[in-house]
Amino acid sequence: MIHTIIKKNSYQDSINLMLLTNEVSAIEGINKVQVMMATPANKDIFKGAGLYTDELETAESNDMAIVVDTDSEEKVQEVVDKTEQYLKDQSISGGDQAFETVRTWDKAIKTLPNANMAMISVPGQYAAEEGHAALDRGLHVFMFSDNVPMEAEAELKQKAHEKGLLVMGPDCGTGILDGIPMAFANVVKKGRIGIVGASGTGIQEVSSIIDRLGEGVSHAIGTGGRDLKDPIGAITMMDGIKALENHTQTDVIAIISKPPAKEVRDKVVDLLHSVSKPVVAIFLGEKPEQHEGNVYQAYTLAETAQIAVDLVRSNDIKEDYNAGDYDVEGVTLKEGQNAVKGLFSGGTLASETAVLLSDALGLGTSITNEDGYVFKKDGHEVVDLGDDKYTQGKPHPMIDPETRAKFIEQSAQDEKTAVILLDFVLGYGSHDDMASALLPSIEKAFAHAKSEGRELYIVASVCGTTSDPQDYQGHINRLRDAGIIVKDNNNEAVRTALSIVGLHVDDIKKAHVDVPATQNDLSVSDQVQAFVNERPSIINVGLKSFTNALTDNNAQVVQFDWRPVAGGNEKMRKILSLLK
Repeated sequence: MIHTIIKKNSYQDSINLMLLTNEVSAIEGINKVQVMMATPANKDIFKGAGLYTDELETAESNDMAIVVDTDSEEKVQEVVDKTEQYLKDQSISGGDQAFETVRTWDKAIKTLPNANMAMISVPGQYAAEEGHAALDRGLHVFMFSDNVPMEAEAELKQKAHEKGLLVMGPDCGTGILDGIPMAFANVVKKGRIGIVGASGTGIQEVSSIIDRLGEGVSHAIGTGGRDLKDPIGAITMMDGIKALENHTQTDVIAIISKPPAKEVRDKVVDLLHSVSKPVVAIFLGEKPEQHEGNVYQAYTLAETAQIAVDLVRSNDIKEDYNAGDYDVEGVTLKEGQNAVKGLFSGGTLASETAVLLSDALGLGTSITNEDGYVFKKDGHEVVDLGDDKYTQGKPHPMIDPETRAKFIEQSAQDEKTAVILLDFVLGYGSHDDMASALLPSIEKAFAHAKSEGRELYIVASVCGTTSDPQDYQGHINRLRDAGIIVKDNNNEAVRTALSIVGLHVDDIKKAHVDVPATQNDLSVSDQVQAFVNERPSIINVGLKSFTNALTDNNAQVVQFDWRPVAGGNEKMRKILSLLK
């Protein structure tokens, strides 16, 4: 029987409620449960889960909905009690906060008059409006929010460009500004390499490897994954490149992009040939054959970091950074057991894996994301578990192990599976100990394969630094103790997995050719110049958990305790917006 409890005007952020849903789901006697704000999008999720009820019909976006499918009414009260205790504990844990909390833009600006950036993580249907509010107040924008329409993104970025401001996002998961981690980011040493990335975990992988190689990052400017699509035209990417060109503490620039639109990609490269500093660029899906002038082109994320480090140290650039011994001794596989299953929390790491796997199979390096799978052929599968398909009403797999645990166990049951590939992404925002959280499912996978007389290989990489909130070396040790092959980066992990099933990538030894420099305007606005030369002062609009990284790194921050205008009533919200 389905029971519905509506808590009027009880706004909570989505990540808190997702984690709460996981907790109450574990109560014995609960068939299904979902705790969410009653937004139109979330009502669709309730419908998809078979949990929609008449009571939800009149609930508004500012109301918290608890829907429980159980045969025992006593369990409903247990869910309610646990919900109230969880939210009370969250309130207590935030009681010693090292920042002020406000409820309006005017109060936020008054509290932090030197603010130069807004960090926005409100639900997607409200994000663009808050982005415009920030730009109108002269603030740069870091927009974590996703599900923002493409046309709204283009409008925001064009407006920002005209005002001399930057919009990083929407769906910008990672950034590092003057050493301060933004959203999901690692703790990386400050240094002379600047990054602009249309990719969250791509930035994390490259910046973490740079740190582990002994160098550091000046800034890592995220653009959001769609910035190099035709409708956007790389507005933030190109403004970010110009910003780093004009930043005296940046000596080398690294560019990271998921597969871009060709015309946009060519426009970015044309700009790079005007830059006075050496640049290393990776456009995932491309297999470059040469370096051109000051632009060094990489095939993998690890190579991107390694070239950047050699450039900043004035070392010679190697012809091939991907060569290595990836063999595993004593491999024993049954006939027909030849499939690689990549189960990733990082979308860019999944894409890199798909490119390398497709290349090794002789299918080229062009990839497409279809129904959550970045690659799927002949038993081989690479899945991005952070895709919207898997995160509707659920926390991201960097936070919550549940979805990936199920995939690990399912993959082990496929008799074709030879290797399971995993990433463990550390840093702010990520799970405290994902290695320990996934080990029970990994042990089940090993045991199931052994019970059927099969050897199963699990290969992993840990994306992180020794300064991250989690224990980087401890993660590696726990995984190795469990029988997992742990490699230094995703590129090495993928090539090791390929070697186990008798596949390999034919790498290109890249020559260096001279090309004439182009003549593009590289000037930046006073606001951008100030932004890259000052520590960020931030108005955090939305997820309060994002303040942890900011305060830990001594950034000035005020928390905008955001609520939907007019209780989330769309008609009333639009009327009030027009009256402003």
